[in-house]
Amino acid sequence: MKFREELHKQRWDDHRFYHHNRVNQFLHLLSASCFVASYYLIFVDPVAAVMVGWLLAMVLRQIGHFYFEPKDFDHVNAVSHEYKESVKVGYNLRRKVVLLSIWVTVPIVLLINPSFFGFLSEAQVEEGLLYTTAILWLFTGLGAVVFRTVQLFFIMGIQSGLVWATKILTDPFHDIKIYHRSPWYLAKGDMYDDMTDWYAQVPVGDDHGAAKGM
Repeated sequence: MKFREELHKQRWDDHRFYHHNRVNQFLHLLSASCFVASYYLIFVDPVAAVMVGWLLAMVLRQIGHFYFEPKDFDHVNAVSHEYKESVKVGYNLRRKVVLLSIWVTVPIVLLINPSFFGFLSEAQVEEGLLYTTAILWLFTGLGAVVFRTVQLFFIMGIQSGLVWATKILTDPFHDIKIYHRSPWYLAKGDMYDDMTDWYAQVPVGDDHGAAKGM
């Protein structure tokens, strides 16, 4: 597949495999809006950008996945939850637990060791806990994307890794595009997406092989 075709495929597998629940879709809409705000804030107030990105955008997004998305057999796609987890391109639930554990651990370690074992300068430490936490959370987020991208270079190829990285960075805008009607569906009492909307097009070469990003 060409780059655009693979990007479409990863986005399609993301949508059909991991966004059945309308509450999850709505939380992704809120999360995406927060991420877009953090993209702007990074040029204005980096600390605020990181806090919005992690404490609002990421928390809302993962609540949707961990608590609202069904984890039984997926009758819409005729695959098991275990299968979806095994083919997930980016961070499946197990990898997310590891990433979120690192995220939670960062401020705890900073309380004990403000310089983070010498990683932070004295001037940075003097800025306070909020500032140093923001620095390390920013590195955590960027590191997670870079780490998985490089992993995918070896697992699936350079193009697939770059496609996934592109997908992750542009997901906020794409989520707003495809989930902006989720409040309307919830108001109607429509709790689950049957994947028959306009976006439900099977990309070229579809074999269930690409799945959800972060």
